[in-house]
Amino acid sequence: MSEDNNKLRDDLDDMLGDAKEGARKAAAKAEEIGQEAKEKAKEFAGEAKEAAKDFADDAKEVLSDGKNVAIIAHITLIGWIIAIVMNSSNKNEFSSFYIRQVLGIFLLLFVCSFIPFVNLVAWLVALIMWIMSLIGAIGGEKKEVFLLGSQFQSWFKSL
Repeated sequence: MSEDNNKLRDDLDDMLGDAKEGARKAAAKAEEIGQEAKEKAKEFAGEAKEAAKDFADDAKEVLSDGKNVAIIAHITLIGWIIAIVMNSSNKNEFSSFYIRQVLGIFLLLFVCSFIPFVNLVAWLVALIMWIMSLIGAIGGEKKEVFLLGSQFQSWFKSL
């Protein structure tokens, strides 16, 4: 019986040794995979930072000329509000010019809409002003609208 026990103990010691060796190999492989994952993560983080920097540079370039913000200001009241927000973080004289023009046109429409018989003519005049202003913004030129353009610039100079 002691011979059987010795053989069993030797077999168990061999199995335990094999298990320990397998665990060491698995730990070494896991360490290797972990190092590769760290390297890949660093590489990916670098690429992501570069892509984010490129995107930020592109966004600054798009907003730097103010032309896009000026055009957005012409697209309804919501577009005007969006243009105000966009221009507040990165002030641009060109976009500010058209934000003031469009505000003046919107206010002219609002005030004249309460006056009977005048409102139809006012709407036509404001539509012409708006189209002329939009054409100026698209063309990249500062063109004041007729009649009240210079007043709009002085009245709303804080924008």
